[in-house]
Amino acid sequence: MQFGRYYEEFEVGAVYRHWPGKTVTEYDDHLFCLLTMNHHPLHLDANYAERTTQFKRNVVVGNYVYSLLLGMSVADVSGKAIANLEVESLRHVAPVFHGDTIYGESTVLAKVESKSKDDRGIVTVETRGLNQDGTLVCIYRRKVMVPKRSYGEARGGEQPGRPEPRVS
Repeated sequence: MQFGRYYEEFEVGAVYRHWPGKTVTEYDDHLFCLLTMNHHPLHLDANYAERTTQFKRNVVVGNYVYSLLLGMSVADVSGKAIANLEVESLRHVAPVFHGDTIYGESTVLAKVESKSKDDRGIVTVETRGLNQDGTLVCIYRRKVMVPKRSYGEARGGEQPGRPEPRVS
C-alpha cells in the first residue's frame, strides 16, 4: 500500500478520497478535550448542553475534527512529507456530534518546485470533512513540503530505515 506521494505523483485537480471513515465516540471527544485541557461544558457536560445550547447535546470539539481529518489525509498526502509548512485556512462549517462518522477527501490545488533545493516541492491541498449524510463539517487548506523521487531514492527508497530480516 502506498504511503504518501512524491512530488512528481501529485497532479493539480486530483482528488484523494481518504478511507476508512471514523465514527466519533463520546470517549474520543472527551479524551481529546481532557488531553488538550479544553474543559468547555459544551463538549463535556451533557446536562449543560441539553439545557443551555441550541443543539441540546454535546458538540464534538472542532480541533478533534480537524486533527482527525489531518490524520486521515496522511496516507494520501503527507506520508512522505519533509515538513508541514502552513495551514492557510480552517473553517468548521457544521457541528459534529457523538456517533457521527467523518469521511475526508483532499483536492490538490497547486504544486510549486522549491527555489532553493531541487529535490523537493510544495503542494497545496484542500481537505474537506463530511459526515455520514454528506454534510460538509470542516474544510481547511494546507501547504506540505514533499520530496521528489530522487530525494527518496537517496535516502533508502519507499521504506527507509526498515530493517531486513536476519537469518539465524
